[in-house]
Order: sequence, then structure tokens, then C-alpha cells
Amino acid sequence: MTTLASLKLSAVQKATSVTGVHVRRNKMLKALGEQIALAKALQTGAAPVITKLRSVTTETGERTLVESNKRVKQWWFATDNGKLAINVRYGAKLLELAKGKFAVEVASEKELLPTLEALKTIAASGELDAAIEAASIKLREGFGK
Repeated sequence: MTTLASLKLSAVQKATSVTGVHVRRNKMLKALGEQIALAKALQTGAAPVITKLRSVTTETGERTLVESNKRVKQWWFATDNGKLAINVRYGAKLLELAKGKFAVEVASEKELLPTLEALKTIAASGELDAAIEAASIKLREGFGK
């Protein structure tokens, strides 16, 4: 019993559910991770390989999980002035990063990867939670028709 007495005991328990804010933030972090992988593949010249698991029913009726390639559309595009702009998306909706501002402008492809990583850090810290919440509400309204 002396060993147990030497430990610092606490009444804290692990949370059994995750809040909606954390679910949406994790979804955004996953999407930003896919964009970072896409940008890295663009810089190296390799084909991007982003996979997902999907359920397939075999001829015997058994369901199995199969890994397949995921089609990911890049969030950045070239602007009229020769720079790149990155639209941050939550599902099919654009995030309004500031009042009337929907894109982040970068000068070249060299700045693309550090900017995406900075966006991921910003999202992880919770700074995009209000914009994600607004986009989530708009997205849900589309299902109510």
C-alpha cells in the first residue's frame, strides 16, 4: 500500500463525449492536413496519394474495409495579378476569415506550404471556430429544404 500512497491521486475522469466545436475543428484540421499533403506533392512533382477507407460488400455478402484513393480538390488558385489565393473551406462552404475576406493571398508557390501550415496552427488554436460555426450553420440550412 505504500506504493499507491506515493502517487498523486486525482478525481478527474476522461470526458465521454466531444463537443461540436471540437468535432468541427478536427474536421478542419484533417482537411488542412490533406491540403498540406497536396501542396507537398506539388512541390516534389509526385502524384498526391491521399487515401480513405470505404466499406465494400463482397460476393458472399461480407462487408470489408478497403483503402481507396481520395480525390481532393486544391483550395488555392492563381489570381489575375499572378499571385496565389487560398480559399479555406468547411465542406462546400467558404470560410469568411475576416469581414468580407474569404481568401489568403500568397506571393508564390514557395509560400504556399508555410501558409497552409500556419492556417493549420491557427485552426488548432481555435481562432477559426467562429467562422467554422457560421459555415456549419449555412451548410446545415441546405439540408433542411
